[in-house]
Amino acid sequence: MTERQMQILAAIIEQHAEIAAPVGSVMLAQLFGVSSATIRSEMARLEEMGMIAQPHTSAGRVPTDAGYRFYVNTLNELHSNEPQTLLSDRSTKAIEARVGNQTGADRAIRSAVDSLVELTHNLGLATIGNELYLSGIGNLFSQPEFASSDHTQEVARLLDNLEPWLREAAPNEPLNVYIGAENPIGKSSGASLIISRFRSPYSDRSYIGVLGSTRQSYAKVMRLVRHAGAMLEEVL
Repeated sequence: MTERQMQILAAIIEQHAEIAAPVGSVMLAQLFGVSSATIRSEMARLEEMGMIAQPHTSAGRVPTDAGYRFYVNTLNELHSNEPQTLLSDRSTKAIEARVGNQTGADRAIRSAVDSLVELTHNLGLATIGNELYLSGIGNLFSQPEFASSDHTQEVARLLDNLEPWLREAAPNEPLNVYIGAENPIGKSSGASLIISRFRSPYSDRSYIGVLGSTRQSYAKVMRLVRHAGAMLEEVL
């Protein structure tokens, strides 16, 4: 994939997250300062690679699970090459302030989850002992992708089975991202699970994260989930 194709794929993913609609060549041409024909040619190549798809009702394109996976892997590579310094933007400071003012592991974890719900507009989750704490279910089901009953049922299946699956699978990366069909349950739900492992008084394998549509701002959400896990480990 060329550098420009990578940039166009990233732009499609980021624009789609923002507008919740297929992204057209005119919008991208304005963004990149090239002709619509040039963008259409690059989009055709991305489509051949399986990175984007064209809904039959639209002239625009949307990312596929493979496109999201390529993008997320790129974000992870960028993060691994960055110096490991504490983030200092407004969102991460909000998590730090909210979690740092709590007494007790239970309250700190719940506060971190509630912060993620407010900042990402996804469903937030965390393991507290042997229980799974969930917050923001209304956020999840208010997304336009989950308006159909089929998607709603698949997401419900994923939620019903999430706790035993986390216990059994014990994801071992500091940050784990399961996109769409990569989820072990609810493969056709159109949802992404982003979770961070952290050590707590309850377990060396506690988890905090969010569940939302595959259409989301991965750069922001991954950064916040990663920071919430690191913050909890530091505080607890």
